Amino acid sequence: MRPIRLPEVTIGISGSPEIFSRGIHGVIKRAVIIGNGFAGAENQCIGLVRGLGLSGRHSLYRVSRPRGGINDWLHWIPVALHKKLEHLFRRIHGSLRLRIPAKRHRVNPISFGQNGIADILEADANHIANMARENLDKDGPLLVVASGRDTICVSSTIKRLAPESVFVVQIQHPRTHLNRFDLVITPRHDYYPLTPHAQKQIPWFLRRWITPREPPGRNVVLTIGALHQADSAALKKAASAWHDELALLPKPLVVVNIGGPSRHCRYDVDLANQLACMLQNVLPSCGSVRISFSRRTPEKVSKVFVKELSTNPKVYIWNGEGPNPHLGHLAWADAFVITADTVSMLSEACTTGKPVYVIGAEQCTWKFADFQKSLQERGAARPFTGKEDMSQSWSYPPLNDTAEAAHVVKMALSERGWSILT
Repeated sequence: MRPIRLPEVTIGISGSPEIFSRGIHGVIKRAVIIGNGFAGAENQCIGLVRGLGLSGRHSLYRVSRPRGGINDWLHWIPVALHKKLEHLFRRIHGSLRLRIPAKRHRVNPISFGQNGIADILEADANHIANMARENLDKDGPLLVVASGRDTICVSSTIKRLAPESVFVVQIQHPRTHLNRFDLVITPRHDYYPLTPHAQKQIPWFLRRWITPREPPGRNVVLTIGALHQADSAALKKAASAWHDELALLPKPLVVVNIGGPSRHCRYDVDLANQLACMLQNVLPSCGSVRISFSRRTPEKVSKVFVKELSTNPKVYIWNGEGPNPHLGHLAWADAFVITADTVSMLSEACTTGKPVYVIGAEQCTWKFADFQKSLQERGAARPFTGKEDMSQSWSYPPLNDTAEAAHVVKMALSERGWSILT
């Protein structure tokens, strides 16, 4: 992979570093991430923050929804309305009839490593906006990075309450009111509904309700895939950490990543059986095969691979216990076989420049089919047929979405007279 180079500190006319010529009030030294509790969304935010050189200088706040009982049927409504309804249900029915958790300011603590986050706070737009205004003179402006539908109200409110103290980046398309954010970072396939092919699939009376309805504006940054944390520094670190376990495995090392069916990419045990059979066909040309599953993988799907492949000496199936080998796999694999449903895993694998084979792309519909098409047109991915010689390699220009998005953020900050202290 090509290393990600961050711009060097420029020198102003006076010969002083740019941080002094612009003044401390225009230098961003910290970031706030607004998450929704889903790894796919929050990893995009953390990846962008890493790309901007702010790793270890960010705090994670999370928008949480009430869960349990009737709450599980209300995930489609705006989170603020959901919480009001939860309060109403609590008063009318009481907690015995509805399994509603007690309200707490803090949610479950997690760890992101040595320089990461030890605790996660409930996202409160007023609190974060006040913090940005009060600390502006001391710490400079605040970078706010959010991702996911439930975070839109919080991040846009922060922008409204503290416009002179924050720079707000919303990852994933918010569907409406893009002017509420300084930047929106979203994959190109989110604009698939505007293509002639998509318009033919939408009944005319529904077209006004399908978003987005306008082409991307000046504050929209388009990517091919999802942002992520698997940059060159992370992969170098993972290569070292997993050296003893992966470096000496027989080559080629083929990594198989299994996701899970989704609304726009449906599959069942039939595809799992098909993939298991295909893997058996290519095993003679493989040195080693390592299979891992995601949180979304149904048990009936994972059982297929355990039953059909676990006894083969070339195959290792990670059972989910111990350290997650995902980054190690990205660093040491010679080729990947990935199910089409997982945009994040495909995006990460396609940053390595190594062969990426996709299974199940024909099951994807709507914009996710467009994403698969874009990867194949770029030469970054090929359909997996089970007839490949896995010892034969091929290459392509690696995806570099996270670094490119970080560069655009820096340029937008520069237009505002701000910069990032790295």
